[in-house]
Amino acid sequence: MIRRINFLILTLCAPHLFGQEPVDQGEQHEFVISNFNTESGVTLPQARIIYGTFGHLNAARDNAVLLPSHYMANFHGYGWLIGPGKCLDTSKLFLVATELFGNGRSSSPSNTPEPYHGPRFPLVTIRDNVEAVHMLLTQELRITHLEAIIGFSMGAQQAFQWAVSHPDFADRIVATSGTAKTYGHGIVRLEGQISAIVTDEAFKGGDYTTQPEKGIAASGLVWAAWLYSQEWWRRELWRTNSPPGTTFDQVLEKFRTGFFHGADANNLILQMRTWERHNVGDSPGFNGDVERALRSIKVPFLYMPSETDLYFPLEDARYEAPLIPKGILLPIPSLWGHPAGAGAGPDDLKFLNDHIGRFLAEGHP
Repeated sequence: MIRRINFLILTLCAPHLFGQEPVDQGEQHEFVISNFNTESGVTLPQARIIYGTFGHLNAARDNAVLLPSHYMANFHGYGWLIGPGKCLDTSKLFLVATELFGNGRSSSPSNTPEPYHGPRFPLVTIRDNVEAVHMLLTQELRITHLEAIIGFSMGAQQAFQWAVSHPDFADRIVATSGTAKTYGHGIVRLEGQISAIVTDEAFKGGDYTTQPEKGIAASGLVWAAWLYSQEWWRRELWRTNSPPGTTFDQVLEKFRTGFFHGADANNLILQMRTWERHNVGDSPGFNGDVERALRSIKVPFLYMPSETDLYFPLEDARYEAPLIPKGILLPIPSLWGHPAGAGAGPDDLKFLNDHIGRFLAEGHP
């Protein structure tokens, strides 16, 4: 029996996981790139990517699906799609789940030696992450084409970037709870969450000797205000998977103390900077024009925003979707806000697997 993980507890205490753990736990690997050039102009002597694989690559090397990670996630972040009864069958598919720079396992401020340790780690973009994974696929795994790319949140940002930077690399692309550009309101939100960390006296410009726990706790609480919809809070849907007797104050305290438990402040900030600077229009040849970039996408593209997402609002998706030549806009009808795109609510999991499964098999959801 598939073990259903309490999504609320995962959100509160383990932001590296969303939805369900996969039955197949996968195999962990590391890919190292020498002299990796970032868009910021800094060259990292070594750039490391941690990734997981599920299933087996066939002899033709053409049964692979890429699952790029979301904010602070590890490669287990797509359990909501993997396994029996779900749309990604590891007896047939080879899944590659990659971890973003800055998550504390791939190259990050916390694990990179000087001169790029801590606050001196270079800004990395979504494009930097995509290019590093392109090297991983083509050089280490010798994969030159994918059946699909499926991304949630910052993984969706990567999915959009793949569609623009490598338009023929995948047959189909799926983006859930994420947009092709971070617009002004999203940047303001992220800056507020960064400010909660950096104003802690213990932060010391990023050269802290102990983690700025008060700032990290405050940032976790700010994230909580945006994570779910207002109606989710009004209906107290946090009770859905909570132990009997859980109080609102306990939920709040879990967000304050548990949402970023064990995380490094510089890592948290780096990935927020990566998130807020994303714009596929900044890809070479588009001069910052997100509309031109979206019109360049060639492959069928299933765009699944959450109807109540406050991180990536539905109206942003409604603006972008008509610009994609083979785009299909299919909002997720959910009160679970941003995490609906990772199967958070009781009905979200089935909606995502049903429609993504049909899209992968038949080209329509």
